[in-house]
Amino acid sequence: MKRAGVLFLAGLPVVATAVYFVLPSTAADAPAVPTSVGAQSSRDDAKDRAEQDHEQQRDEDDKTVASLPPGLAAPAKRELAHRLVASAEHSTTDWRSTYGSIEDRDDDCGYTAGIIGFCTGTHDLLTLVEHYTRSSPGNGLARYLPALRKVDGTGSHEGLDPGFTEAWKAESELPEFRAAQEKERDRVYFEPAVRLAKLDGLGTLGQFVYYDAMVFHGTGTDENGFYALRERVLEKAKTPAAGGSETAYLDAFLDVRRETMLTRYPDRDTSRVDTAQRRFLQAGNLDLDTPLTWEMYGDSYTLS
Repeated sequence: MKRAGVLFLAGLPVVATAVYFVLPSTAADAPAVPTSVGAQSSRDDAKDRAEQDHEQQRDEDDKTVASLPPGLAAPAKRELAHRLVASAEHSTTDWRSTYGSIEDRDDDCGYTAGIIGFCTGTHDLLTLVEHYTRSSPGNGLARYLPALRKVDGTGSHEGLDPGFTEAWKAESELPEFRAAQEKERDRVYFEPAVRLAKLDGLGTLGQFVYYDAMVFHGTGTDENGFYALRERVLEKAKTPAAGGSETAYLDAFLDVRRETMLTRYPDRDTSRVDTAQRRFLQAGNLDLDTPLTWEMYGDSYTLS
């Protein structure tokens, strides 16, 4: 997995926009109020209104999502999604065999590890270990937290070598850490992707397209992150929720995604777009129905 930038707030599938408020002049006969106090009060009021508006919008979005078919969140489709991602991240469809995987892929993301490719350089591995340590104090990875915080945002192994890779593999034998990996994968990537895709009016394939894009590009706010990628797509095509064609929107999304991948990694194999998702789209398989056949890095896969 190759990602850059800090993680966006997990579970918040929109990019917040700043709102500027113009303060009215003080009337001549009004009591004098220090500018700083008045300005602070207005900012506090504006913040409260923005938070209330956000909560109201989120409640409405929750109702919309709840009213829709489960799509990729249905158990069989969820399993299918994890198998598809595993073929791209680990060259296998047996994602449960990858809890203990860990390697440096020489991509400036440090160590890439676990079922979804958590990275020491992109914050999500640090967050995973922090959350796991809260529920399982004294675990075999807790002693590496200071080093993980230090290398976060870099490709460095400082403080991790020697020992971290072996500790990761050993911890991944424990059911508790496996469950922690799955929980973090769903919280940071799967659930936000499916939610936003549904709000954009996308079916099961589109929900998977968003999920895989979040996994690869990350939920950061940098120019290569998922949300920036989506903004560029919206300049080219409307979402189905906005009255656009689902096929045309997904086609534009995959175009922009491929371009974004190659901009950052010019030599990167783009199989996960070209011979997997694009193939499903061209076949008109918007429900991501099986059997599915795709190619990844020259290997062929079939799931029925």
